[in-house]
Amino acid sequence: MNVRRLIPTTALAGAVALGLVSLSACAGTSDAADGGNGGKLDVVASFYPMQYLAEQIGGGHVAVETLTKPGVEPHDLELKPRQIGALGEADVILYLKGIQPAVDEAIAQAGVKNTVDAATLTKLEAHGTSTGHDHGHGHGEEGHADEHAGEEGHAGEGEEGHEGHDHGSEAGADPHVWLDPVKYAEVAKGVGSAFEKADPEHAADYKKNTDALVKKLGDLDTEFETGLKNTTTRTFITTHSAFGYLAERYHLDQEGISGLDPESEPSPARMKELQEVAAKDKVSTIFFETLASDKTAKTLAGDTGLKTDVLDPLEGITDKSRGSDYIEVMRSNLTALKKALGAK
Repeated sequence: MNVRRLIPTTALAGAVALGLVSLSACAGTSDAADGGNGGKLDVVASFYPMQYLAEQIGGGHVAVETLTKPGVEPHDLELKPRQIGALGEADVILYLKGIQPAVDEAIAQAGVKNTVDAATLTKLEAHGTSTGHDHGHGHGEEGHADEHAGEEGHAGEGEEGHEGHDHGSEAGADPHVWLDPVKYAEVAKGVGSAFEKADPEHAADYKKNTDALVKKLGDLDTEFETGLKNTTTRTFITTHSAFGYLAERYHLDQEGISGLDPESEPSPARMKELQEVAAKDKVSTIFFETLASDKTAKTLAGDTGLKTDVLDPLEGITDKSRGSDYIEVMRSNLTALKKALGAK
């Protein structure tokens, strides 16, 4: 994680104090702080993948405030004092530790009882610029089986998974679990349980909504498994190494231009290596994303004579997104992958 993105702890503590003192003055400007939600559960979500879960599971019983507005790159988010103050007034905070260090610190200081870290609800793994199946095992069935085995007994392993959660470090745990529908469904179940605990009166509805969402994610998983089963190549190149879990799930090879940090610059050696990978593995497309620059992708594509396309890591929904919600954008990602990989 670039140092320039981090908010010093002393400054953050001052902002927390300012936010709490000025909370009453901010009433009316924050859904999560004004208490005017007609008895609904006030949920603060850190960024879009958490917001989507809260809205789908909470339905009409929740009022969801997201800290990361549409079009904002979540890793670059700097919290306003009003947002920090609102955190302390939330009924439930839903976030994913390791994505936004400034948010992680603010949430830790907010001290809200019902604070849910999505990273504790599934098993996190370390991914670097290259992630996917073992080239020596066909489509990676062996590696895929190992992953499933590793997921068993994941409950309660979240604290261990927090170690090394540096989003900019390839040696750390990869937090992009929402890009694997199976892992995202595991997180959804945990969020549903948290909502039931926080608001027992509507527990039955939260359970029903969670089951419905898990089914939708199961159907999405089937679509990916079927759509990517037979392809000309298993390798895709992307600017942001966000798709490690997706690559492992569907027996693909992700080759990231940069690491887990979407704005880190690749070395000349890495660019040369990717040119060799593209030629060897018959790669047709260099993917870039909606919330970060496409300059590096277009440079590599120009050097190799390849096409470019969008593979959306779904860290935020914007007007440029190919779809209006998580399911639609993921289906657009599937369409793009099938085209790039030569699905049969």
